[in-house]
Amino acid sequence: MATVELRFSAQPEHVRTARLVAAAVARRAGVDEAVLDEVRLAVGEACSRAVGLHRSNGVTSPVRVVLTEEEKTFSIEVGDEVPGAGVAAADAAGVPGARSAAPAEDFDDAEGEDEMGLAVIAGLVDDVEVSAGERGGVIRMTWPTGIATTLP
Repeated sequence: MATVELRFSAQPEHVRTARLVAAAVARRAGVDEAVLDEVRLAVGEACSRAVGLHRSNGVTSPVRVVLTEEEKTFSIEVGDEVPGAGVAAADAAGVPGARSAAPAEDFDDAEGEDEMGLAVIAGLVDDVEVSAGERGGVIRMTWPTGIATTLP
């Protein structure tokens, strides 16, 4: 199992870098070429959502992106550190996952953008899960891979 971890400050200009890294690692992991645009779009949406949550809630820690190649799947996790973020939005968008905390009273989801972003991701990725808790939230997206390849 090969893993690449990327952390970046919550600045919109870093989302493009995360998208490019995700597409390159997905290609190397054996994700079908026809799906790479969806990978790029989904990662861009998830990272933009995390950046927006961090900025609108005053969180200064970096956004986390973990790319993992397993035997028959490739997964990407995009994590934020906003407690309870995405709970209501994920429920409203019908995205499966574990939600152990309600949003803080002063939680700001940028006027519904959180729900729309999750709906877009759910439309792009067949296997998506959102989890949220006291330490923040994670969007996990998984794609099947073709012939297994190994990273050097």
